[in-house]
Amino acid sequence: MRPLRYSINVMLDGCVDHRAAVPNEELHEHAAATIARADALIFGRTTYQLMEYWRDPAVASEPFAKVINEARTYVVSGTLGHVDRNARIVRPDELEATVRRLKAEPGEGLYCGGVQLPLALANLGLIDEYEFVVHPRLAGHGPTLFAGLTAPLDLELVGRRAFHGGVVASTYVPRT
Repeated sequence: MRPLRYSINVMLDGCVDHRAAVPNEELHEHAAATIARADALIFGRTTYQLMEYWRDPAVASEPFAKVINEARTYVVSGTLGHVDRNARIVRPDELEATVRRLKAEPGEGLYCGGVQLPLALANLGLIDEYEFVVHPRLAGHGPTLFAGLTAPLDLELVGRRAFHGGVVASTYVPRT
């Protein structure tokens, strides 16, 4: 069974707006390595559209861009009419069945990102690993993570990695 892994950049005040983080080469390499551990990506519409930036020829040769652009991607959306490349649309009412089927297939794992989609996946109990890349910054605005979680989810710390500038990636699994 393939695990579903989730990773996100978060500021100390809980903000997960991608514009609030200060990325650097080390963090991009870490993100690329994290995503490269997956056989397929699962994104919501917003995250999928944000990743379009990495298709620009000016940045497409960067390691992070290569990983994103070559990966099989499932886009959960009720509004998109089509997607390109290696992507397939998953309608919201197909989410649970599709993810359970993908997890049951052999392979290294699945990866999801974003804010709204992981909330739905967490409420369904489908995320096997959470990574929070915490930046020592107060953004002073939102959005924040997991607002609307239907029940508390207890997690167990299974890994930690420190980066330059005080950024720390902590990895958790649901406590059994």
